[in-house]
Amino acid sequence: MLAALCTEICLAMPAIQALAEGYDVFIVTDASGGVSLEAHDMAVRRMVAAGAVPITWMAVLGEWQRDWAREETAAGVAGVVLEHGGASGVALAWELQLLAGRAKAGA
Repeated sequence: MLAALCTEICLAMPAIQALAEGYDVFIVTDASGGVSLEAHDMAVRRMVAAGAVPITWMAVLGEWQRDWAREETAAGVAGVVLEHGGASGVALAWELQLLAGRAKAGA
């Protein structure tokens, strides 16, 4: 998984080179940015045409965590989602509140 400050140079060049060398390349599009929206979009299109797979930071986080049964990292991931996950953070907060209510009712 790759991300970079300058999509059209710092991300596109290593991504295309890695693809040429036979690597599977995932580009974290919302953790990268170009000098303009068009520059970013064109660079993403170029990498996708070369075989890169676009992905978002939230999807990366989900793949790293895999599931909530991985308790050693679940609290840290939940904290990131709650703080930076937008609507997903709101949904998680709602789920956690429901679970806490069920735990109290069952106690």
